[in-house]
Amino acid sequence: MNLFVFTKYALVKLAKDRQGQDLIEYALMAGFVTLAAGAIMPGVATSISTIFSSVASVMTAASTQS
Repeated sequence: MNLFVFTKYALVKLAKDRQGQDLIEYALMAGFVTLAAGAIMPGVATSISTIFSSVASVMTAASTQS
């Protein structure tokens, strides 16, 4: 199988795959709820900011690993 056929097959398969879509939607919804809670309750905003900073640093570390 040459590279072009393999790439085409992989892209078609990826376009049809919908398994991760629900997880992304739930994560976005949780993020929006968290932001709304932080806007409504300013006392919680500091804790939310700390959590988002921790998540961002973990994501950055994970993206730099090979």
